Amino acid sequence: RPTPACVLGIDLGTTSVKAALLVGAEQGQMVAETCSRETQANTSSLEAGPQGMEQNVRRIIRALNECLAALPQQQLQRVTHIGISGQMHGIVFWKRDNGCKWMECGTGSTFEPEEVSHLITWQDGRCSPTFLSSLPLPQSHISLATGFGCATVYWYSKKSPDFLKPYDAAGTIHDYVVAMLCDLKKPVMSTQNAASWGYFNSRNKSWNHDILKKSGFPVHLLPEVGDPGSIAGSTVCAWHGIPKGAKVGIALGDFQCSVYSCLTERTDAVLNISTSAQLTISMPPGFQPPETPDPSSAVTYFPYFNGDYLAVAASLNGGNVLATFVDMVARWTEELGLQVQESAIYTKIIKAALAQNDSKLSIHPTVFGERHLPEQLASVTNVAASDLSLGHVTRALCRGIVENLCSMLPVQHLTETGVRRLLGSGSALARNEVLRQEVERIFPFPVVYGKDVDAALGAAMVM
Repeated sequence: RPTPACVLGIDLGTTSVKAALLVGAEQGQMVAETCSRETQANTSSLEAGPQGMEQNVRRIIRALNECLAALPQQQLQRVTHIGISGQMHGIVFWKRDNGCKWMECGTGSTFEPEEVSHLITWQDGRCSPTFLSSLPLPQSHISLATGFGCATVYWYSKKSPDFLKPYDAAGTIHDYVVAMLCDLKKPVMSTQNAASWGYFNSRNKSWNHDILKKSGFPVHLLPEVGDPGSIAGSTVCAWHGIPKGAKVGIALGDFQCSVYSCLTERTDAVLNISTSAQLTISMPPGFQPPETPDPSSAVTYFPYFNGDYLAVAASLNGGNVLATFVDMVARWTEELGLQVQESAIYTKIIKAALAQNDSKLSIHPTVFGERHLPEQLASVTNVAASDLSLGHVTRALCRGIVENLCSMLPVQHLTETGVRRLLGSGSALARNEVLRQEVERIFPFPVVYGKDVDAALGAAMVM
């Protein structure tokens, strides 16, 4: 019997890189191996100032290399297809002929970034509401927001034009990896990622070229666009032992891949909580989003697969809110002359919250605002002296994250559209039992949980 082929799925997330190996079996594809490595890639730049949110691409690729080096060589050598997903909206710039340098490593060939900018992430806040209102209106069903690729290009064009001069290509971080693996002279981007950049018409699958060009936008930086699930090219080297010539799919949205890994019935809703958070339902076949967006609406329509759409309440506040809380506790303890590792704080606050079944404290956790309410901040109300322990506060914070999502896409709407079950995915949900308890308390549906590597699994499954 021939050795079954393997499919590799990779997810380049906001805080970690994840990989999953699927192997063919009689009952279908099975997960053979998974791996995860934190990127620790956050950095800063003088141009963006305190509102900027950037990541060092070299550190992301280093985490990717560490992840693949930890997977079994004998299985990597059987990989025929690679699916890659990653954080949407963000943008990285590079020089086409010098985007990376290939070299030999212990597990075969690998690449390192060369003439590449920082990744300006989806969390970037440099484009103020005033700046965004000065830009031309997109011909798109999605409202433009700070952190979107095209908005960031406009910012550089107007505020720091010299920054763009060395670069002649741009894409999401996962588009960059696909371009390097396949040595693409012009990057290719899925409709999922293109819609997340703004100024993209999902109906005719094209950029708003006329609008952009007329306003002085450097349109030569826009990637080609293809359908999610199609092939971008083949590996040009034996990457970490993966054979040269392995097929590489067009990079996909991490959210769509998380949904793809678990959504099987149209009566399911998917709740994803990782760095950010999303609650989604699938739209009926043939659905087309409206021609123009409703900027005040909390629900956006994301391109999915095979021409379908997802209705998504996409919150900017998920696991990053808990990370901010942990950072605050760490800073307070340091100011008091104590040193506690953030990982230890996480463990202790979750344990403390599990000991508190309820909390009268009410936390509205929108510390990062929301795209439909960018000026909104967080608030704490109903403060009683009896509810100020770490356990009470953590419990209220976890509940607030779930309640915020629920306010964006209410239970009544889910019920009216025929939802019968909730599928939970994402790293924050997988690791935090308190969050899971609050999900089950707030939503009146049975809940089934996925894995910590949902997006990587979905990327592999698509292939």
